[in-house]
Amino acid sequence: MSVTVEDGRVVSVRGDESHPFTRGFLCVKTNHYLERLYSPLRLLVPQKRVGRKGEGRFAPITWEEAMDTIAERFQAIASQYGPEAVLPYSYAGNMGKLAFGSMDRRFFHYFGASRLLRTICATAATEGYLHTMGDRLGTDPESLPESKLIIAWGSNFVSSNVHLVPFVNEARKRGALLVTVDPHKNRTAEQSDLFIQPLPGTDAALALGMMHVIVQEGLHDEQFIKENTIGFDALASHLAAYDPARVAAITGLSQDQIIEFARLYARLKPSCIRLNYGLSRHTNGGMMVRTVSCLPALVGAWGVPGGGAMLSLSGAYPLNLAALERADLLKRHEKMPRAINMIKLGEALLDVNDPPVKGLFVYNSNPAAVAPDQSRVIEGLKREDLFTVVHEQVSTDTALFADILLPAPTVFEDCDLYSAYGHLYLQLNEPAVAPLGESKSNVEVFRMLARRMGFSDPCFEDSTEELIRQALTSEHEHLRGITYERLKQETFVRLNLPRPFVPFADGKYPTESGKIELYSAGMLKLGLSPLPVHIPVSESPEANPELFRRYPLRFVSPAAHHFLNSSFADMPSMKRKERVPTIELNEVDALRRGLKDGDWVRAFNDRGKTFFRVKLAGTVAPGVACHLSLWWRQYSPGGYNCNVLTSSESADMGGGGTFHTCLVEVEKATPEEQAMIDESLQEVCAN
Repeated sequence: MSVTVEDGRVVSVRGDESHPFTRGFLCVKTNHYLERLYSPLRLLVPQKRVGRKGEGRFAPITWEEAMDTIAERFQAIASQYGPEAVLPYSYAGNMGKLAFGSMDRRFFHYFGASRLLRTICATAATEGYLHTMGDRLGTDPESLPESKLIIAWGSNFVSSNVHLVPFVNEARKRGALLVTVDPHKNRTAEQSDLFIQPLPGTDAALALGMMHVIVQEGLHDEQFIKENTIGFDALASHLAAYDPARVAAITGLSQDQIIEFARLYARLKPSCIRLNYGLSRHTNGGMMVRTVSCLPALVGAWGVPGGGAMLSLSGAYPLNLAALERADLLKRHEKMPRAINMIKLGEALLDVNDPPVKGLFVYNSNPAAVAPDQSRVIEGLKREDLFTVVHEQVSTDTALFADILLPAPTVFEDCDLYSAYGHLYLQLNEPAVAPLGESKSNVEVFRMLARRMGFSDPCFEDSTEELIRQALTSEHEHLRGITYERLKQETFVRLNLPRPFVPFADGKYPTESGKIELYSAGMLKLGLSPLPVHIPVSESPEANPELFRRYPLRFVSPAAHHFLNSSFADMPSMKRKERVPTIELNEVDALRRGLKDGDWVRAFNDRGKTFFRVKLAGTVAPGVACHLSLWWRQYSPGGYNCNVLTSSESADMGGGGTFHTCLVEVEKATPEEQAMIDESLQEVCAN
């Protein structure tokens, strides 16, 4: 982003025309970023709670009082229960490397707080991909114009990766085809040449059905398989169980769709599968990503520009994160502090634990909106004996439950280092304006708190510049020649890689076997199937027929076009564009329930209920419901968003979230509920 500043105020924001990947334009969300920067919801001074938790009533205090209060409460908790009774809760925030994990990790490691397993987004997909390919590497997006077939598999890049679109369009001008595979007919699917719509959680079965056809019809690349893979013979025998008839019954597709898609994929080369993390947010999510990532090996798609697959390019960035996070500070404790999975926040706050969680420090995240099993999360946040600190830019759903509320800067006001998982450019972001009010960065807040608590290690005195230099301290060839001074001068630098970057072109793979692992001994050691396999999700008619009888709609909640998880959902332009929380139903399901387009309904399951307006747009198959998320609770009728419906069950790999493994039922709102909805909408519009 490039910004124009007049009299110390940002007056416009635009894309940087010199950037080879983003090419001078911004997504619809960041086009309106000034609404966040100068939002009436901005937190500008430290505050302390003066009302009940959740009311949002606070009084201003000084930073000195805030630091004294936090230090005293954390020390008292540690004295009575041990430091593990304090839990940090964070995720990516502005995505900067320092804000994400540097001084904060040092602070909590030194203190001995519970360790947070940051699983909510990428861990299941990453682990599944690593079991096949060995590293978080994939197709260089700038080589996509060379592709003849591009498959958006669980990736709505028109909404969530819009800077990829020009490269895809260039390929299509050269004759390439675009295929979307997704349970929801999203904006990318609407622009595709072919749309494949499997039932949620059945993608592995589809991929295995494709492999069955490819191998049976001799469309596989025998030479590539022989030289680059391990386990093909075992896989080929295994595929007999995934004939098109069986796969059609599992996925809801026709046999012809499966066969023709397999043939198309095998014959058009080079091809690239663009995966994304939503695919993995099922109880079988890691295995689904692992299975789909085997497909390029069967047809020899790797090793050429525009070929292969891309989940993430983050493995191309060899930053020295160990130097930033200083996990070695944990060694000062007699035992390793316990680890708590962030998707199980409700359990952590409510269930019997030894020690109980008595202190919570939230930053870079909005768990009251984004964490699953929301009713339990809110119940936990309401605990009067839970001391909660929230460091945030605006008054989020989570901020309403804080005891101490600290103001944080936006990207316009902070200095940080940015890597990427969708391109190959490292960037230094320097502040465009001074922090508004008394906002302070994560680095500064945890440095101040470390001093207040008497932490003596010199690492707590490192400046922002020193932290960036430490992150760049690496002998890896990808960072050769990239220094702090060069980044200050050029702003962004492509990693030291050829153009285009063709991963695995040398036939070397960073797996245990040195090959693409169609059969993974590592997975076997973990108690998982070493071969790709379809496992029904836990909330499905196959796995839980009784639950399915009561809640017969498979509910998915992918990102809305104008929101990014809970980010941007406070911005007036984005709320206006999304209008109200909706649920997309198939007309068959609506008719069966006496519903029509525009009706308000109650969506519910054993975990809770929330309210949506029905949208009949032909976007989902019978038996599937889709809500484009993520609305804040304070803007949601009834005070709960879609995550009151979602489960905190972990995925099969990496402890990841399973937001899309979710069964619900919907019923038309009662007159009393409709009155509540109308009153809620009036209040939201007034604000």
